Amino acid sequence: MVEIALLSVAVLVILLTLGVPLPYCFGAGLMTMYFAGDVIMKGNMLWGFQQLGNPVLLAIPLFVLAGTIMSVSGIAASLLNFVNIFIGHLRGGLGVVATVSCALIGAISGSGLTGVAAIGPLLIPEMEKQGYPRAYATALIANASLLGLLIPPSVTMIVYGWVTDTSILACFLATLGPGLLIMSSFSVVNLRLARKFDLKLEDRPRGKAFVQEASHRGFKATPALLMPVIILGGIYGGIMTPTEAAAVAVIYAIPVGFLIYRGLDAKTFLGAGKEAATSVGAIMLMILFSMILSQMFVLESVPQELVEAIFSITENKILLLILINILLFLVGMVVNDVTAIILIAPLLLPLMEAIGISPIQFAAIMGVNTAMGGVTPPYASILYLGARIGKVPVTQVIRPAMILILFGYLPVVFLTSFWSDLSLFIPRLFGY
Repeated sequence: MVEIALLSVAVLVILLTLGVPLPYCFGAGLMTMYFAGDVIMKGNMLWGFQQLGNPVLLAIPLFVLAGTIMSVSGIAASLLNFVNIFIGHLRGGLGVVATVSCALIGAISGSGLTGVAAIGPLLIPEMEKQGYPRAYATALIANASLLGLLIPPSVTMIVYGWVTDTSILACFLATLGPGLLIMSSFSVVNLRLARKFDLKLEDRPRGKAFVQEASHRGFKATPALLMPVIILGGIYGGIMTPTEAAAVAVIYAIPVGFLIYRGLDAKTFLGAGKEAATSVGAIMLMILFSMILSQMFVLESVPQELVEAIFSITENKILLLILINILLFLVGMVVNDVTAIILIAPLLLPLMEAIGISPIQFAAIMGVNTAMGGVTPPYASILYLGARIGKVPVTQVIRPAMILILFGYLPVVFLTSFWSDLSLFIPRLFGY
């Protein structure tokens, strides 16, 4: 069955590289398992539809809707304006503002695409005016938008917790440490690279004028700043489940967007709802087919056979972790993060537990590896969206994006794999 499962995955990957829509790719994988492996479909289909009724999955469309509303309502612009008063005047400071803003957006929306969609149109022109190359500004914002997949709440961690039966709150906390470290490393790399640019810096107000301006911007940003406080405080304080927090995010964003920042009107609100519904429809159909495919693998004992096959090559923990990181990186290059987690997590979790890696640390390992696929071609959905928003050819964006990945992201990937405290320290504080 391992050979048949690999054939199914090969069919899936080939169709993905040809640009076939994701649900059809997984459907073809299911057909391969059905005809080549003589697997019964009726029970698996019923099981798949039953899984879609899980209340945990309701958090995904709600967070997608909240992020879409936030990107058009003015919440993102208000956060950006507030952060900029403190470090926007420094050489490279505007790049740090972009990175921190994407982290803040990620702490609200749980999506990587929201960060580049909300911050890109605002900051890319401003960074170009200050002297940053437009391709670099686009690459930095696209890379920093990956923080939306790591800074909790995260849609990918909701899916991981669901498919592996792991506490979703523990998964959120596991990626928080790596996410904050990546935010810091991107900021440091940006400050180093900014020395090469001929930047035109503006003078920051001093003394009383600075306090007045910071207070003014802080007051205007208060409704936007309260959003992550309410959501994250509710989740970590045990007041709300992730699904309830996602609902609160939507309920909070609508009046704030309509009445305070006035970025929402009937047209933009309906447009945001339509965009979110389209995205969610594709995501849920993909989840249905991919879950059925994963269940087939489990029923046919493919994970156990895969573990035995890998252990026949080597039992060295360090070498196995390196091989698994390479595998996750390659998978992330051809499929999105949610697809990779649904497909790979159930297969690799028994192997990770066999070498002493807890499901919570594995959540962080999968999170940082699969998120990287958003900016590594050929998949690179976040990078392509950033290039469209920045109005720059993708070929010009790839080089600065890979520099940021090489020096700012990859070191954290290996730290997450080999230094367990990076992903487990915060969960342990909360009793996980």
